[in-house]
Amino acid sequence: MRIKQIVEDTSTPAGRIFDAAILILILVSVASFSLETLPGLSSEQMQWLRWVEIITVAVFTVEYALRVAVATSRRGFIFSFYGLIDLIAILPFYVSFGLDFRSLRAFRLLRVIRVFKLTGYHTAVKRLHDAIMLAKEELLVYLGVSIMLVYLAAVGIYYFEHAVQPDKFLSIFHSLWWAIVTLTTVGYGDVVPITIGGRLFTFFILLIGLGIVAVPSGVLASALSEIRDREGEGSKSDQLDDNANLS
Repeated sequence: MRIKQIVEDTSTPAGRIFDAAILILILVSVASFSLETLPGLSSEQMQWLRWVEIITVAVFTVEYALRVAVATSRRGFIFSFYGLIDLIAILPFYVSFGLDFRSLRAFRLLRVIRVFKLTGYHTAVKRLHDAIMLAKEELLVYLGVSIMLVYLAAVGIYYFEHAVQPDKFLSIFHSLWWAIVTLTTVGYGDVVPITIGGRLFTFFILLIGLGIVAVPSGVLASALSEIRDREGEGSKSDQLDDNANLS
């Protein structure tokens, strides 16, 4: 029970110290991974970074084993979001199969989300999660429509530009890159239409792209507002109950 409180309960001093130590190790690990990509490191420096990786992975492995051991549902934890992130954090160190999985170590930064429970941001994270769950149907419909628009944009620009720019719009699949960066209003400028039809088509796609960027923001903002209203109503209801009990 003592270990379970330390690992899972952040309301105790020991639990907060445990999560703070894990947070520090996560940041050290991410910094170490970033330093490894610097050119011109000496063999001694690489060796130090290797030892940092070994130590942090050892601690993360013990922590993962403890979380699995004290979990109410071990299977539920292993396949949960946090469980999978914890596993990805240590798996590249043990598994290679001749491939370089070191970049997956960057996912350790996602484990910082768990440590939000140490601060007042836990309520904000929960509120955002509730808002996403509330608007998930609208967001899924939006995602489906966006995918269809990307494909239709790729088809349209291929029709207008393939004949004059066959090297850049070789196929519909090659045109998908242009469609994505245009609909998201990023506009890298590496692939641009040169025909009158292609430019007019791009104009309308850009107008649609403004809506694609704005729609999810509006949906989430509305959902967050509704969640806040519900919380306010719940607080008022609790206050009325307390006053009624006192009277």
